[in-house]
Amino acid sequence: QVQLVESGGGLVQAGGSLRLSCAASGRTFVTNIMAWFRQAPGKEREFVAGISRAGLRTDYADSVKGRYTISRDNAKNTVYLQMNSLKPEDTAVYYCAARGQTRTTITTYSSDYDYWGQGTQVTVSS
Repeated sequence: QVQLVESGGGLVQAGGSLRLSCAASGRTFVTNIMAWFRQAPGKEREFVAGISRAGLRTDYADSVKGRYTISRDNAKNTVYLQMNSLKPEDTAVYYCAARGQTRTTITTYSSDYDYWGQGTQVTVSS
């Protein structure tokens, strides 16, 4: 099994920045694509950003392009999400997710991801 633990969430004013971290443990060698999703109250979970195992490929939701950056440090089994120029509409619970070893495509569908963290709350005040 793979365990994912997010950290770094909190309360920030609009225009501010936060960096989320996702630490993976357990059978981390079976993971490949890593991604961040978010879910706001009353809304469906949505894709935010994804990154390939080597970090050479990334993908972002249109709503965060130019403001968010996903990266990973495989030596530390950690994925990061740098969030800049935050807006109140970015308020959500942010989840880290991973696809299995043989799945090499960054997808935007939550059902395609095999492992999930418990989430970390990000609140942006206006």
